[in-house]
Amino acid sequence: MTRVVGYAPGAYDLFHIGHLNLLRHAAEHCDHLIAGVVSDEMLLLTKGRAPVIPLAERMEIVRNLRFVDDVHAEVVPDKLDTWRSVGFDVIFKGDDWRGTEKGIRLERDFASVGVEVRYFPYTVTTSSTQLRRALAVLENGARPERAGVGR
Repeated sequence: MTRVVGYAPGAYDLFHIGHLNLLRHAAEHCDHLIAGVVSDEMLLLTKGRAPVIPLAERMEIVRNLRFVDDVHAEVVPDKLDTWRSVGFDVIFKGDDWRGTEKGIRLERDFASVGVEVRYFPYTVTTSSTQLRRALAVLENGARPERAGVGR
C-alpha cells in the first residue's frame, strides 16, 4: 500500500475556522499531512502585505493541530520548487482557486510532475481579509457594526 503525502499551503494568518476546515479535510485525504506556512517575506512578495502574526508563531499554531503531521516554512514563490524540496503527492487548496488563473497554472504545473491538485470548499463565513478589515476598523477607533464589519 502506497503512503499518500499531502501538502496544504497557506498563510494561516489570524488562524480561523476556514484554515481549520482546510487542514482537517486535507488530513482526511492523505496519510501524512504537511502544512506549508508561507513566510512573511513571501506574503509581502505575493500579496503585497505582511502578516499580522509572525511566521514562527503561525507555524507553532499549525504544528499543534493533531491532524497536521509536519510543518514546512514556505520561503520560495514557486510551488514546484517547494515540491522538489518537500515531496508530496497531492496539494490541497480552497475552491476559491478553482478556475482562476492561479489555479489553472497550479494544476498545469503539478500535472507535469504527477501531483494531484484537490480543492475543498472555501469557508465563506470567515476570512483573514474580513478579520484584517475588522482589526483596521478597531485600530481607527470606529465601532465594527457601523463600518459594516462584524455583522
